[in-house]
Amino acid sequence: MEPTDVSSETNKRYIVHPGGKITGQVRVPGDKSISHRSIMLGSIAEGTTEVTGFLEGEDALATLAAFRGMGVDIIGPEKGNVTIHGVGMHGLKVPETALNLGNSGTSMRLLSGLLAGQGFDVTMTGDKSLSSRPMKRVTDPLALMGANIDTTEGKPPLTLHKTSHLKGIDYDLPMASAQVKSCLLLAGLYAEGKTSVTEPAPTRDHTERMLQGMGYQVEKQGRTVSVVGGGKLQATKIDVPADISSATFFMVAAAIAPESDITLEHVGVNPTRIGVINILREMGANITLSNEKVTGGEPVADIRIQYAPLKGIQIPEDQVPLAIDEFPALFIAAACAEGQTVLTGAEELRVKESDRIQVMADGLTTLGIDAQPTADGIVINGGVIGSGEVDSHSDHRIAMSFAIAGLQAGGSIQINDCANVVTSFPGFVELANKVGLQVEEIDD
Repeated sequence: MEPTDVSSETNKRYIVHPGGKITGQVRVPGDKSISHRSIMLGSIAEGTTEVTGFLEGEDALATLAAFRGMGVDIIGPEKGNVTIHGVGMHGLKVPETALNLGNSGTSMRLLSGLLAGQGFDVTMTGDKSLSSRPMKRVTDPLALMGANIDTTEGKPPLTLHKTSHLKGIDYDLPMASAQVKSCLLLAGLYAEGKTSVTEPAPTRDHTERMLQGMGYQVEKQGRTVSVVGGGKLQATKIDVPADISSATFFMVAAAIAPESDITLEHVGVNPTRIGVINILREMGANITLSNEKVTGGEPVADIRIQYAPLKGIQIPEDQVPLAIDEFPALFIAAACAEGQTVLTGAEELRVKESDRIQVMADGLTTLGIDAQPTADGIVINGGVIGSGEVDSHSDHRIAMSFAIAGLQAGGSIQINDCANVVTSFPGFVELANKVGLQVEEIDD
């Protein structure tokens, strides 16, 4: 169950054959964000937390392995079921070795906050991709709280040193980021006084919802969210909905391929995550939601997408933080739309698993689409997707996005460096082929 550097284990590539339509009724794997948080908060809660629908992808398993390494008794995962025997707020133990978080930026950034308030030194490492990702956006505000963290020129590995105590701060996020917000709130659980985070635009609020579900008081006022340190968490049952980020690939696939009609079951439709639905609808996509309900504090629904011609749009900036992980797939929608699609206000995309703006622009250009990157976004002119060879740069969302491009391609597309797809979507190729894509996975 230890995380591995999947990109160095084997070099997987995809060959996507052109054409096809998307049909069926399927459930994609569990939400990655909620799976991470279920392990983190369940581990420091009092009592036994039962999780269903847990995502058994490399990233969430890295979080699980980290808490096992700190003495938490975790049973599973077994078919999405995990049992966490919480140790309470101050029950974590010093790990025997550095915590290897694989490819998971979420794990490292959120754990930076949670571990800043522990009474021991701990080092966090990751794979080649994670080791190149910026961490100052969490370590700088944590330092203001009194944390003592060593980085490697602002990047992993990170070493958090034992500190006497943290103090609450008021922090204005320079850019909308759920990871930074969550990191500071988790540190705030261990800080003296109140920790308040103000965001420039709404971002996913899974941390706040789960804290409240475990009995911790969270105060929300406008775009400011606050916690007061010194409380405790009570174990609970957590039902992880299907991940809207994973569902997005099939939403876009059905939106671009004539005669498509697919229903994605039990998808999380948290208001802070539905930018992709709003953007696709504005482009002309035919999307309907049914069976809407709330489970474990998170809204879920079945999402049906039927093919309809798309048109290019100016993407509203207020939707950008609500769709930040979905843009690689949305760029494929833009490439298949009539007219021009313009994205602005998305600087965050340049510091994901890859520079997603540049990598997608390069790949789209290779496939014959006019895609011009800008400092904070991209301009895509819809056209005819050709064939060719593109590089995912070890980015799972890039790899899956170019896979769905095959539905409208003039020939085969080869996608290199696809091993990291398992970090968020184990079984992607099998499910893609089941619903109508034609993807071959090749191990080199």
